[in-house]
Amino acid sequence: MNIKAIVMNIGRALLVSALFMFLSVLVSIYYGFDDAFFPLVISCIITSIVGAFPFIFVRTAEPLTTLRGGYVTIVASWSLSFVFGMLPYVLYGGEFTLANAWFESVSGYTTTGASILNDIEALPKSLLFWRSSTHFIGGLGVVVFLLLVIPSASPYKSRLTNLEISSLSREGYRYRSSQTVTVIVMVYVILNILAFVCYMLCGMTLFEAINHAFSVAATGGFSTKNGSIGAFDSVGVDIVTMIFMILASLHFGLIYSTVASGRFRTLLTPAFKYFMGFLAVAVVLVFISLNVHPAEGSTVGSRFLESAFTVVSYATTSGLGISDNTHWPAVACILLMLASLQCGCAGSTTGGIKADRVVLAYKAAIVQIRRMANPNSVSQIKYGKEPVEDSRIQNVLVFIFVYIALLFVSILCLYAMGLDSVEAISGSICSLGNVGSALGAISLGGNYSSLPNAAKLLMSFNMFLGRIEIYPFLVVLGLIFSGSRKK
Repeated sequence: MNIKAIVMNIGRALLVSALFMFLSVLVSIYYGFDDAFFPLVISCIITSIVGAFPFIFVRTAEPLTTLRGGYVTIVASWSLSFVFGMLPYVLYGGEFTLANAWFESVSGYTTTGASILNDIEALPKSLLFWRSSTHFIGGLGVVVFLLLVIPSASPYKSRLTNLEISSLSREGYRYRSSQTVTVIVMVYVILNILAFVCYMLCGMTLFEAINHAFSVAATGGFSTKNGSIGAFDSVGVDIVTMIFMILASLHFGLIYSTVASGRFRTLLTPAFKYFMGFLAVAVVLVFISLNVHPAEGSTVGSRFLESAFTVVSYATTSGLGISDNTHWPAVACILLMLASLQCGCAGSTTGGIKADRVVLAYKAAIVQIRRMANPNSVSQIKYGKEPVEDSRIQNVLVFIFVYIALLFVSILCLYAMGLDSVEAISGSICSLGNVGSALGAISLGGNYSSLPNAAKLLMSFNMFLGRIEIYPFLVVLGLIFSGSRKK
């Protein structure tokens, strides 16, 4: 592998974090040099030096041309971003122990939105801005930022694009690698701007609107308020948030194609139809369950809004909330976990298995049943009108198997660490799916501060695997073990 090229590109990824740390320093200055000023300045200097280090000592490097080098770049860029991203928290102190700072950093970059904070509003505004900035960086992707600064003619750009952006997300539109990155960035930035404008129109302050736009467009759950979106007590804010949570969970390439062509039909893929249908059914079922066991003082309208918002929040892996669902009926909680297991569409900022894979797995099961019933028949799996190769179906089924296997192992480990069954199961599902809020003590009305450090570390690892979609880490792990065997 070309170590020099890998190191240089990791340096570029770190410089992205350093840039947003610098912006956070400016926020601190604007608010009168708040308590996070020196932690952010020191973190910015350290991250900038380490990020710039390769460019000082490595003058030239051949571009990477191997898959192994690309996978190492992806895993290392994310991992080191977590490490340097936790510096402002560690230096600030307060609730941020080493384990808590690591958890908050990983949760931010992976757009999970799970938090260890008991009093979010006690943090300085500059640190809150840094916290939301990790969502902005992670939503677009550390490696996508890296791709922005790689020359379009580089063969490495094409190869790394194909590794960072799954094949599922490239269905339905056809662009070259440089165009793919441009489309993703354009849609993502526009979603952030539109969310910001809508929040301002709904009465949020400039600071609140920026932070929540960063969060909702990245389908992350960080808020500047202890009560999340519910703290604003505004139906307008709730509806705007739901709209952008759904938009951010759709295929960015198809959103672009739909707007560019002016044809809504472009967006009507099988995954889109299934995802929207699932949301509608889940909202109705949760609403019914809440009416069977209505909370004291609630109205039919408030229960419907809570049902819709919470289902959308979990299904889109946003983790934002308008109410405490700690004591919701079991049926509603099960539906929320089903939503957290599959999540949104490929090509979006969501985590989980993805609706696209669920659709393909269902189609594969139907075709297999037909083949077993009639061995002489020729049945072709189709995604829309396009035939799907068996190799692609195999990749989908293997991914789902590995995902479920990791989920099962995580549940057993968390249960062994002392978590009850509800927290172990929901915590595993929601951390691996980058959802954030789970059930029980770690639901929308709680946080992760009371968990043992070992559980926080395991959930952080789950968040990382969920964000990079497992395979890059497994490849790098295989390279490490194969290298050790050779020695």
